[in-house]
Amino acid sequence: MPAVTADTLTLPRIAPPTPSDTERPVRSITTGPRGYEGEGFPVVRAFAGVSTADLDPFVHMDQMGEVEYQPGEPRGTDWHPHRGFETVTYMIDGRFAHQDSHGGGGLITDGATQWMTAGSGILHIETPPAELVESGGVFHGIQLWVNLPRKDKFAEPRYQAIEGNQVTLLSSDDGGALVRIIAGDIASHRGPGATHTPITLAHATIEPGARLNLPWKRDFNALVYVLSGRGAVGPVGHPIHQGQLAVLGPGDRISVAAQATQDLNRPALEVLLLGGQPIREPVFHYGPFVMNTKAELVQALEDFNAGKFGAIPPNALMPHRPGR
Repeated sequence: MPAVTADTLTLPRIAPPTPSDTERPVRSITTGPRGYEGEGFPVVRAFAGVSTADLDPFVHMDQMGEVEYQPGEPRGTDWHPHRGFETVTYMIDGRFAHQDSHGGGGLITDGATQWMTAGSGILHIETPPAELVESGGVFHGIQLWVNLPRKDKFAEPRYQAIEGNQVTLLSSDDGGALVRIIAGDIASHRGPGATHTPITLAHATIEPGARLNLPWKRDFNALVYVLSGRGAVGPVGHPIHQGQLAVLGPGDRISVAAQATQDLNRPALEVLLLGGQPIREPVFHYGPFVMNTKAELVQALEDFNAGKFGAIPPNALMPHRPGR
């Protein structure tokens, strides 16, 4: 799991808690079921079984892989529409190519993130590049959907390419954990992602036996998703492992600890830390559209069918299949 690595001894340290700080308790831990997305790539449905109120402002999250593809096996998505929210694709290992109908696009590779604001409507594709399809290889990433408030549902579509070397790196107070801030801020250090909805998104690697304790905004919700490994979360130390999501209650800080022994192929505890300011508006979600009313969903379908989401470019990226 390469993502972005660094020597934690040289990084800014997150200050330990003060006596007045309170750790966020665990409200629930759920295990995401496995499924398939797009043309058939395996995913873990990280938010399955969790109430929309606990997730707000997030709508959906898939862990894509972790899978070792054989030649000819890698899969992605074909061209499809979105409206009313933002898609965030974080590639931990492997490569994914992106193109959209508003001129955005590029290759997302180890530790990079593409942040697409669908807003008023957009068409896009995400697919493994031809060379990865032909050769096979490791594929592992996250796709997160961030809701937009009513006032921003029809914002102009936007694309941000956040390279791995642009994320903000921090260390835990004892140097045993590396934190990569993709968006939002932790301990007054800010990540590069520009968001309509106030959120924080970070990926942490916690070495065996180490603990990460970091401040978290009180008006944000707090979620901890385990990408890999085994550990414990919260002040009581609830056990948690790969594919599980912890929803935390109110407080000032989040604590996550890694078990002293991990599997040989998973040498550390890898977690995604995410939270945001709840929007607290009605959510009507149908396929690739996230709106406030059922009538707006119907309008989104009609606008898509009428070609109002833009056009597939003449030089369009298409899914690559061996032998083509």
